Amino acid sequence: MEALGIILSLILLMFFAYRGFSVILFSPIFALLAAAMSGLALMPAYTELFMAKAVTYVKSFFPIFMLGAVFGKVMEDTGLAKSIASAIIKGLGKERAILSVVLACAVLTYGGVSLFVVVFAVYPFAAALFKEADIPKRLIPGTIALGSFTFTMDSFPGTPQIQNIIPTNFFGTNIYAAPTVGIIGGLMIAAGGLYYLERRRKAAAAAGEGYGNHTLNEPEKRDESNLPSWYVAMLPLITVLVVNFVMTRLFVWDPNLLAPFQAMKLPLVAPAVKNVVSIWSLIIALVCGISLAIALGVSRLPKGGLAKALNAGAIGSLLAIMNTASEVGYGNVVASLPGFKAISGFLMSIKIGGTPLVSEAVTVTTLAGITGSASGGMSIALDLMAKDWLAWANQIGLSPEMLHRVASMASGGMDTLPHNGAVITLLAVCGLTHKDSYPDIFAVTVLKTLAVFVVIALHLATGIL
Repeated sequence: MEALGIILSLILLMFFAYRGFSVILFSPIFALLAAAMSGLALMPAYTELFMAKAVTYVKSFFPIFMLGAVFGKVMEDTGLAKSIASAIIKGLGKERAILSVVLACAVLTYGGVSLFVVVFAVYPFAAALFKEADIPKRLIPGTIALGSFTFTMDSFPGTPQIQNIIPTNFFGTNIYAAPTVGIIGGLMIAAGGLYYLERRRKAAAAAGEGYGNHTLNEPEKRDESNLPSWYVAMLPLITVLVVNFVMTRLFVWDPNLLAPFQAMKLPLVAPAVKNVVSIWSLIIALVCGISLAIALGVSRLPKGGLAKALNAGAIGSLLAIMNTASEVGYGNVVASLPGFKAISGFLMSIKIGGTPLVSEAVTVTTLAGITGSASGGMSIALDLMAKDWLAWANQIGLSPEMLHRVASMASGGMDTLPHNGAVITLLAVCGLTHKDSYPDIFAVTVLKTLAVFVVIALHLATGIL
């Protein structure tokens, strides 16, 4: 009955999320269903476990969600993001349409613009370019997914996306952890994805399939006369990357900064400065990027446009953080149940290669797939098992940097199952359905799941980080 409750709640959560119901509402409902079927008291399970874990997640990562969303919205509304996308796509031309869209998405994502904003910023240019090149529109979602949801989201070291920030809180690492294997893995994903999409394009061309007749969400003719220069538009992105690097790698943080707050016995205080340096650094970097983006683009906003952009970004971040926090709360309720002990025991028993890396990769990617969220699944996995993996790593002399990079990369593969929020948003923006384009989205993102195990094998064979 205990295991049945967990399985039933998971199936119901995935079904309702896929049907478009909010996980903020249904995560606690199905968490309590599993708790009830295991004999756990409902109200304490909700207020003391579900909500406690959700609040802990919000405390740790809300600033990143909020500032990232505000930065993305300011970049979008000022035309800075569109300028960068337009320059890359026009520069490479219709002959390299797929590559140009992937690069446009990658530059924006690696520069700190949120994934959802990238979709809105790049899609109009991608649709116009694919139409001009007579490439099937159904390939656009897979192309945007490759540039936004894969190698620049969590593989390349230094990416300011949340999926690369979360492990720092558990392992005391920074966002540049294991740079060599991250770059190698990221390049494998990019090359493999481009090869796959080009094969799909050539097959469609050979079959006589072109862009197609589409009427839903077709972009209007773009007015690019008021867009800023691309090199000016790049400055806020470069600022985020540079300031983040300086504050993470060059600035010396006082290790005693937290001591007065720990003495106050405040709840949820980080155990050490090293656990929050990456978060502090990115907060400072994003504030600098937002300030510069406003200074460069405020003149292009209509009256009241700055307040609208800032408010929209801040409000939009609430939905994103609460979705993920609810999934984290759900996962922790399930993990506390007796029926989960056998599952966690099995995952910890995976000792392929004599390290915790395979166990970590399997656990993170499985939970990311179940929750339909890279950040949510990874947070649940690390919250439950990071201490055990870290202790195991210390026993065998394995660097925490590899634990960081493997967790980060493993989070972003199977998370893109059909009920994933980013997938649903991407298809809606493009005016396409799961039937039209989901196989391509799945193909380019599952490459990352495969790349994780290649990276693990490479590290075990050579020891490189």
